[in-house]
Amino acid sequence: MHKYKIIILYLSISLLLISNNSKAQNDSSANKSRDIMNVKKKVTGVGGIFFKTKDPKKMREWYNENLGLVTNEYGSLFEFRKSDSPEQKAYLQWSPFNENTKYFAPSKKEFMINYRVENIEDLVKELKKNGVTIVDSIETYEYGKFVHILDPENNKIELWEPIDHEFSKLYEGKTTK
Repeated sequence: MHKYKIIILYLSISLLLISNNSKAQNDSSANKSRDIMNVKKKVTGVGGIFFKTKDPKKMREWYNENLGLVTNEYGSLFEFRKSDSPEQKAYLQWSPFNENTKYFAPSKKEFMINYRVENIEDLVKELKKNGVTIVDSIETYEYGKFVHILDPENNKIELWEPIDHEFSKLYEGKTTK
């Protein structure tokens, strides 16, 4: 009988230890989830698509006539709604550039992608710490802040912290939806 009490005691202690370990792992997972949620967003979406062409004006006209893009001197401004704030408008710029543009330099590619970001100053500090090539300094305009970086294959990337309501004022009713 004494032997059974020891076995029951041993099993009880084992179950208690397993239960506490499982609870600690769950608490740890919950803390990790909270930590991930508190991390600042970096890229929040695509902000622009830029490409080289022989005749940007002709290209804008073709896209307007054949695909219905609402075009202006810069290309077409696509309007959309933010998924986490559907009442807010956001924008993506589509722009054909002259094939001789230096705007994509030092990249030799025929295109450049613009990414929408949050907290551009903090992001640039983090990118510098990570050894990412920062091509220029942050420039501020009424519609947002911009900076250019290079990826590992020397593709120039434009980062944009937008001020979307300024685009709404400038281009209301003149966007591709």
